Parts: sequence; C-alpha cells; structure tokens
Amino acid sequence: MAQTEKKGGLLRKSSASKKPLKEKVVLMYDEIFTTEDPSKCNPRFWEELFLMKVNLEYLEGKLEALDGEELMKIKDNINCLFQHCIQALGEEHPIRVVNALQTLCALIRGVHQKNKSTSGFDIINMLVGFDKAELCMKNLMESLDSLLCAEGSESLKSLCLKLLLCLVTVTDNISQNTILEYVMINSIFEAILQILSSPLSRREHGYDAVVLLALLVNYRKYESVNPYIVKLSIVDDEPTLNGMGLVIAQALSEYNRQYKDKEEEHQSGFFSALTNMVGSMFIADADEKISVQTNEAILLALYEAVHLNRNFITVLAQSHPEMGLMTAPTSPVPTTPVTPLGTTPPSSDVISSAELPLDADVQTSNLLITFLKYSSIVMQDTKDEHRLHSGKLCLIILTCIAEDQYANAFLHDDNMNFRVNLHRMPMRHRKKAADKNLPCRPLVCAVLDLMVEFIVTHMMKEFPMDLYVRCIQIVHKLLCYQKKCRVRLHYTWRELWSALINLLKFLMSNETVLLAKHNIFTLALMVVNLFNMFITYGDTFLPTPSSYDELYYEIIRMHQNFDNLYSMVLRLSTNAGQWKEPASKVTHALVNIRAIINHFNPKIESYAAVNHISQLSEDQVLEVVRSNYDTLTLKLQDGLDQYERYSEQHKEAAFFKELVRSISINVRKNLAFNTLSQELLLKEFSTIS
Repeated sequence: MAQTEKKGGLLRKSSASKKPLKEKVVLMYDEIFTTEDPSKCNPRFWEELFLMKVNLEYLEGKLEALDGEELMKIKDNINCLFQHCIQALGEEHPIRVVNALQTLCALIRGVHQKNKSTSGFDIINMLVGFDKAELCMKNLMESLDSLLCAEGSESLKSLCLKLLLCLVTVTDNISQNTILEYVMINSIFEAILQILSSPLSRREHGYDAVVLLALLVNYRKYESVNPYIVKLSIVDDEPTLNGMGLVIAQALSEYNRQYKDKEEEHQSGFFSALTNMVGSMFIADADEKISVQTNEAILLALYEAVHLNRNFITVLAQSHPEMGLMTAPTSPVPTTPVTPLGTTPPSSDVISSAELPLDADVQTSNLLITFLKYSSIVMQDTKDEHRLHSGKLCLIILTCIAEDQYANAFLHDDNMNFRVNLHRMPMRHRKKAADKNLPCRPLVCAVLDLMVEFIVTHMMKEFPMDLYVRCIQIVHKLLCYQKKCRVRLHYTWRELWSALINLLKFLMSNETVLLAKHNIFTLALMVVNLFNMFITYGDTFLPTPSSYDELYYEIIRMHQNFDNLYSMVLRLSTNAGQWKEPASKVTHALVNIRAIINHFNPKIESYAAVNHISQLSEDQVLEVVRSNYDTLTLKLQDGLDQYERYSEQHKEAAFFKELVRSISINVRKNLAFNTLSQELLLKEFSTIS
C-alpha cells in the first residue's frame, strides 16, 4: 500500500497515481477566504472547524498571499472567524480551545503582515471590526485570564501566553500596537502574578510570563498611565516577588552556565594548546570567540522589577536553594522560545562545587550574585551591539541598586559574606586569578571588583564613554553611602585607585582622538572628585588609618599623571575654545591633589638627601607622610557627597525604546506555536466528553 505524504495542506499518494487531495481543514479555510458566508451551506461549519487540526502554515500563508483589497473583500469572514475563535475559548472541550488559540495566533500574525504600513486601527478593524472590537477583546482577555488562572492544562496555559506574546509583539514598536489598549483595559496582571507565585506554573511558564510582563510595562510608559506599571510598583506579596526573582535568576544562571561550558571547551581545545606553545599573545582575540547570545528580555524584566518595586530589592539577597535542586520539567513540551538563552532550568551553576567551600553554612547564592556574574560576562566585550546594550542595562540596574538605602544595607552587611567568582577578561599583562583564593566578603566588594575590572579592560580606541561614566557614578554612590553611614569596608582600595589613575593616564595619552568624539573632561572631573572624596572624607570610611596613608602614597607615587593632567586642563582652560569651561572645572577640582603633591614631594626629597638614600621604600615614604600631616593645608570642597538620582524618563527613554523594539522583534521571531505538537495535545486531551 502506497504511503501517504503530507505537504502544505495537501494529501497525496507517493505513487502520484491520483491528484493531490486537500486536508479537510484546508478546504474549510478556502471557504473562509471566499466572499460567501461559509455557514450558509453548513450550519455546523464553525463547530466542525475547531475540531480540525490547525494548519498554521497554510492559514498564515493564505493571509499573506492576499493583497489589501482582496483582504477587505473577505473582512466579514475574517471577523466571523475571529469571533468564533473567542467563543470557542469558552468551550469545555480542550481540543476546541487549543485549535481556537492556535487559529487566533495565525490570524493575528497573518493580518499584521498585510497591514505593516497601516495604522493599528486597521488591524483591529480587519480582525474584529470597529463596532464589535471592545466587546470581543473584552471577551478574549477574560477567556485568556480564566484559562491562565484555572487548575487545568499546562499546555493550554502555555498557548495562552504565546498568544499574548504574539499579540504584544505583532508590531516592532509595541507603543504603536493599539490592540494593546484592550490588554491595558482588561488587565491580566493578576494572572501573571498567579503563575509566578505557584512553583509548578512558574517552572512551566515563568519565563514567558516574566517576558510578557516586561513588555506590557513598556507600552506607552511615558505617554499615558500604564496600569501594569502602577500594579507592579505596589506588589508586596513575598511568594510572588520571590517567584519572579527565581525565574530571572534561573535564566541568568543558564546563560552563565552555557558561557562557562563554552569557555572550558575553548580552553581544552586545540587553540589552547597552540597558545601555550606560542605564548599568550593571542589570548584576547581567542576569547572574543566565546560568544553566547545575550538575553535582554530577562534583563529588562529584572530592571523593571528593581526600578519600579522597592519590595523587590529584598529578593536580590534571598538565597535560592530551589535553583540548585530544580530539574527539567517532566512534560516533554518546551514552553519557552528555543533561541534566547535562559529558557531552560539551570544546572547547579548557582551553587557549583567549583565555587563553594565544603562548609555549606559559609556560602550560599542569590539573584544578585548570579546577576553580577552575568554582568561580568556581557561587559567583557562591548564591541557587539547586543552586548553593549546588555552591558549598559547591567550598569543601569546597578545604578538603581547603588541608590537604594535597603540594597546598600545588605550590600555592606558584614554578616552577609559571599565568595563571588566574577569572570575576568584574559589580558597579556596579568595572570588569571585562581578561583579557590577568593575570599568571602560583603557583596559590595564584588560590585566594586566588577567596576574596577571594567575600568581596567576597556581603555581602547572605540572608547565606551557612556559606560565609563555610569561605572564611576556607581562607585561614587557606594562611597556616598559608606561616608553617610560610616561603613568601614575592608576592601583593596589600592586596586581602585590604581585603575582610576590609569584611566586618567589613558584619557591624556589619547586626548586628540577622544576629544573628537567625547567630552573627556566630564569623566576626568568625576575621577578627580572620587579622589577628593577619599581625601576629604576617607578618615570616616576607610578601614584603617594606614589605608588613608596608602591613599596619599599612591597620589605621591603617581604624581606625574596628576601633574600632566593639570598641565593639559590648564592649557585648554586658558584658551577660548569649546573645552574652556569643562577643563577649568577639572583645574579647580585638582587643588587638593596638587596641594598634597606640592607639600609632600619636597619633604620626601629632603628626607632622602639627609639620609643619603637614592630611592625610598614604601615604608619610608609612609613615614614621611605620617610625620607631615600637621602642616598640610587642604581646601574644603562642597558637594562631593551629593549626586543626581537616576531618572529613566528624562535621560534613558530613547535607549529603552530601542531596546524594547529589539526585544519585541526577537520574541516574535522565536515564538513557536507548533512547539505544542498536535499529537501531544491529543494525548493530553484524549478524553473528550
């Protein structure tokens, strides 16, 4: 007997002895695509249609093949199909509901393809008709809400979320998607929260729910009152917030794990052997090839939670024992997009044996640690646009955290010590740090390490000025908290001072190239003022008096860099060019640093001459410093511990608009409705009463 093959809605015998036969559902679609009412000849037409297996490819293709005029001719039938889909969502038979959901997805995508150049109102009219839009969309949203909140099938919930993601991302710019007005009026916010608060639902659908929420929050967020923003900002239910944190941590952790796997694979391969043979001159280039796709959607969700909800800050520090124990969902159905990362449950990356001591009481992990590790990976290579956006968003999230009083309290808590294994960019002039030697320290140390690492590794021709400014601002905000609360942090401050001085040196060495693109004096002023902060208030937050002495030692040791900076800004501030004013601000800011250099250098030279020493040791210089503080005169500088708070709407609106557009395109591209194969659904719903 000849085998039957299926292609594009056609059934044909492989012997090709007969003409191809169309599937019944395809014949029914063809009837819809005529100007006649298909239920005239067959009163049970709509009832039968939703018992048929949906052919998404054929239905979408058919819609795309029509021009605008042809589509308008069959508008009544399209409206009718849309309305019957909504009616079918209320049916008891799950197969009808599944077919209705998949048909709606195909309809929305297919009609949108034909209306790309027209307004959203035309899409609404084409799908449902203006006169019935409000009622139909209300019924649709209520049905989806009921399905998401019901105890029933997880597969149905998955399809509901995919339909909603389809609805949200049907336009690149979601704020131009007027269908979303109905999603605003008929909120599904509580349904999303219910998914996140339930361990089973969260495991199956958490990723889609979190991405959906992040996108809905960004609908016309600057132009009108978005109910999802309002509601997200006041959520205080602990299980729900923890659930959201778990989903985000899981996705970021999966990214970290995949990167680590690729890194190990890379190091154990042929290239590793080659670099060992010829030296480490190719290490930086080789590492650039270790590329794992970033996940801006989940990062956006983390940002919105941190930025909008003060209660979510507590979630950052919550340990996640569940994450190390989680296994893959028992259902064979993938409920998240295939391409973006962070869609599968993590392995034990968050609590990995390579990173933790044997004593479990000493070390746990949390969302903030996972996020810091993620940041340390994506911020390594900012040449790629997606990584640049990810890096910027990481720094914006850290800015929000650094401004929050409660976040600072647990960041600086001496009783909350962690061993955070950040990824460090391989560089020719430094050895790779051994993970085992990492000390347990308050979390703020890991944040400072991340900032120092960024400062040291991004001094390049394509200078990421914006990221450097954010980086220095984060350090400044942390210092302001330490000064205000008199927190004496045991940190290797010398590494930060050294990184900042090298940054100033880089700005001076590349003055001509950088000034063609950037106002480098803004950054130079911020760096100089960080030193002023240490000089003026260091005795209130540096861990020991000797730390303060070491600060002076570093300034004196590297005095040539400060002298060169002063010469440069003095030259530009005395000219009548465009840099006169910003350069003169740096000149004034250098007053105390210059006073220290001019005060101590003669004393050190005198000490060397009297004792007949050609080159003083560090201890000898420190001795001179300690014995000559009394005669040093410094000027009190105002406003060093003040900063402008982060504001999204005024400064970052363009960035987020572009970021959300990119996420919308990516989500739409990777949205797979056929992940729920009909066979699996039939098996799940085999008992149709």
